Amino acid sequence: MGISRRAFIRGFAAGGSAAVGLAALGIDAGPAVAGPAAASPAGDVVGKITVGYQGWFACTGDGAPINGWWHWSQNWSQAPSPSNNNIKAWPDMREYAKAYPTAYANLNGGGAATLFSSYDQQTVDTHFGWMKRYGCDTAALQRFNPNGGEGATRDAMAQKVRSAAESQGVKFYIMYDVTGWTNMQSEIKTDWTNKMSAYTASSAYARQNGKPVVCVWGFGFNDSNHPWSASACLDVVNWFKGQGCYVIGGVPREWHVGGSGGRSGYDGVYLAMNMISPWMVGAIGSAADSDNAYSTYTVPDQAYCNANGIDYQPCVLPGDVSVPNQRAHGDFMWRQFYNMVRAGVQGIYISMFDEYGEGNQIAKTAENAAMVPSDSGLRALDEDGTACSSDYYLRLTGDGGRMLKGQIALTATRPTQPVVTGGTQVISLRSRANSDYVTAENAGASALIANRTAIGTWEQFDLVDAGGGANALRAHANNQYVCADNAGASPLIANRTAIGQWESFRLIHNANGTVSLLALANNMYVTAENAGASALIANRTAIGQWEQFDLVVS
Repeated sequence: MGISRRAFIRGFAAGGSAAVGLAALGIDAGPAVAGPAAASPAGDVVGKITVGYQGWFACTGDGAPINGWWHWSQNWSQAPSPSNNNIKAWPDMREYAKAYPTAYANLNGGGAATLFSSYDQQTVDTHFGWMKRYGCDTAALQRFNPNGGEGATRDAMAQKVRSAAESQGVKFYIMYDVTGWTNMQSEIKTDWTNKMSAYTASSAYARQNGKPVVCVWGFGFNDSNHPWSASACLDVVNWFKGQGCYVIGGVPREWHVGGSGGRSGYDGVYLAMNMISPWMVGAIGSAADSDNAYSTYTVPDQAYCNANGIDYQPCVLPGDVSVPNQRAHGDFMWRQFYNMVRAGVQGIYISMFDEYGEGNQIAKTAENAAMVPSDSGLRALDEDGTACSSDYYLRLTGDGGRMLKGQIALTATRPTQPVVTGGTQVISLRSRANSDYVTAENAGASALIANRTAIGTWEQFDLVDAGGGANALRAHANNQYVCADNAGASPLIANRTAIGQWESFRLIHNANGTVSLLALANNMYVTAENAGASALIANRTAIGQWEQFDLVVS
């Protein structure tokens, strides 16, 4: 459906620029279109990257009440196999403490074909640790009808997500997927009142405009799994608002401009929502599709939301690994980030974090055939011939978030390469000055200092090959590179999004097994100043005890 003149005028009424209006008419006004002011200030969803988190994979023997291969196989009572498969991509299993054997043949590269269980707390902690490391601000925990046989397991998963979010420093909220929920109108209220509302007391529960966030996904879809009348949907939205919630609506792509995917007569429902989040999975499959959606949906949607005081959070997807070349080694996903940011959206929803069933996960995934069962027929991230590290789409998501927040410039060219040159290694540094570990203090906001007795997230760094024999340190505390700021005159701090000279160090291996860091910013050695009591700074011309560190590989 084309963009109406009314939509064009509405863009100006909302304070939109002429460039936004031209884009709505299909006229390219240039790459950098600044959107109008948001309806809400920055919070836990506005100005943030939110990832959809299923948390719905279980294995026989993991202790989950469901006691089966939940979502891994078609027949949950039997182990996954080539004839009993329910997934399109295989996870990278290298960081899971527990792994469950399947009925697949061994991996092509050797080793048993095992899978994780979301019911293990370590799995959820690992996932939320990735979110923190790679810049995923908030997780939307998917909650389907909790009143059937899956209910007890879903209830337990909510508690596991709360624990992981609190320990890893990530926000979360409840996202009800009402698909197929027959008695939704009454039962969703009961579930919130009796169970889920208690989670809003968590320090990690997402809040926007001072209100706990809740999302209801599935209103307005034109199919038999979403049959509710507009009045029933409006009742649910208003009920949640009456509970003091900030309500997000997961709606069809055609919610505003019209089309076969959406029902008519739901305008009142949409206008009652605090934030609109249209669904794009299955609707686009290429960069060209994303460009068309930008003109046809995103620009007029944003103008409508601006005019009506609604926040706008469109969906970005990495692509289906099982579809040849759909991901295009990141080009497909980055084009969506570019289009969303240049439209001036208030937030971005990533679909999904862990959806191996649909193949559109950003969580760590098999890099190549060596990491896939030999009899599975599943594709890996290098399916189009370009090598990709298992964390590539997490890294790409982090860059998309930085572009949304204005931390890097709007660009149509993805800044993240599929594989970091020379690879990465997770390390920690223990200072010989005081035997304490170096930390990116204050989640990376303060200078590096050697004052920790144990290794946590703030004490971990990616040792990245920067080329030419140099290395960079990317802090897990905030996923930013350590910089010898002010050409080395200021203490080291993790505050850069790209590697330049100030972020490059030569790793010197000393005869006693320690290492020293030579900053290319000024060709001086990094020291744990004042016997480690002061911040690290590159200001020494020779290596002494304060300039030596034990390199601990995680």
